[in-house]
Amino acid sequence: MSEPTIIEQRKADHIRVCWKEDVEAGYDPWADISLVHDALTDVDADNVDCSVELYGRRLSTPIIIAAMTGGTDEARRINRDLAALAQELGLGMGLGSQRIMVEQPDTTRTFEVRDVAPDILLLGNLGLVQFVAGWGAKEALKAVEGIGADALCVHLNPAHEMTQPEGDRAFKGGEAALARLCTDLEVPVVAKETGCGISRETAARLAEAGVAGIDVGGVGGTSWVAVEHYRDTGNRLAETFWRWGLPTPISVAEVRSACDLPVIATGGVRTGIDVIKSLRLGATAVGVALPVLRAYMDGGVDGARSYLTTLIAETRAAMLLCGASSRVELMDRPLVLTGRTREWLEQRT
Repeated sequence: MSEPTIIEQRKADHIRVCWKEDVEAGYDPWADISLVHDALTDVDADNVDCSVELYGRRLSTPIIIAAMTGGTDEARRINRDLAALAQELGLGMGLGSQRIMVEQPDTTRTFEVRDVAPDILLLGNLGLVQFVAGWGAKEALKAVEGIGADALCVHLNPAHEMTQPEGDRAFKGGEAALARLCTDLEVPVVAKETGCGISRETAARLAEAGVAGIDVGGVGGTSWVAVEHYRDTGNRLAETFWRWGLPTPISVAEVRSACDLPVIATGGVRTGIDVIKSLRLGATAVGVALPVLRAYMDGGVDGARSYLTTLIAETRAAMLLCGASSRVELMDRPLVLTGRTREWLEQRT
């Protein structure tokens, strides 16, 4: 058996670290957000409708199994099992970075899931730094068409790159490269952060560049900077920037104030209450990665199914307990902001 490439080894490290180590921000980003209980709710549980249409696909619950992995045999098993679960439960799914697939076409099979999930919202994934370095629509099409993706996430991860020993360091020209891609690629392009969030100003620039949606990838969930700390324990940069960025709910509010694009709230979503808080703040859907991966690694498909079905049930219950039977009704229900989140948003108005 041949030795794994640098990228293959890095991807294997990412799975191991996320499964076994403490890679989260260390606080609950949703603690400052309170939904108001409706003790006289006028909603039947059977009539709660959380569904949403996104990029031509219907999600029965606005939950996307967020981007995790690809490129190795273990990643192939994870991707296919979770995609089949997304098909079963009516959820969406994002794949890990497909750079390795473009550079090493023999790894394409580790990203292929359409045969087990023909109807799901499937999001491809490439990094903006590759387009800064010269990639274009040709490489993007390989990633999209090779897996039958409905949209392409282009991840923006400067903090991760800066703290990764083998990371890229050239970011100049990223906005122009993204704008070219949005013009040249016929499928929707979604800008995606990977743990540091997106500000109001950045969201406005992304909208101007022509993206079809924004995944905030905020502080509160998996910190990829923290992952690099565990890959290289002497990495002082990773220790310093572990919690750098905008918490997910703050980022959702900032992005929503800047544009009308679909917003995906990824980063620290752990319960159905978090899902409903995200929707009430203006998110279109949420992304969940770490708890799904850990449930799967600890308990296989049954473990991941148990976590996701519970998350779906919690989401429906939280909407009902707010007195809403639909997403439209939810937006009329009261929301209370306190603490750091309130102070931040007041300062930013």
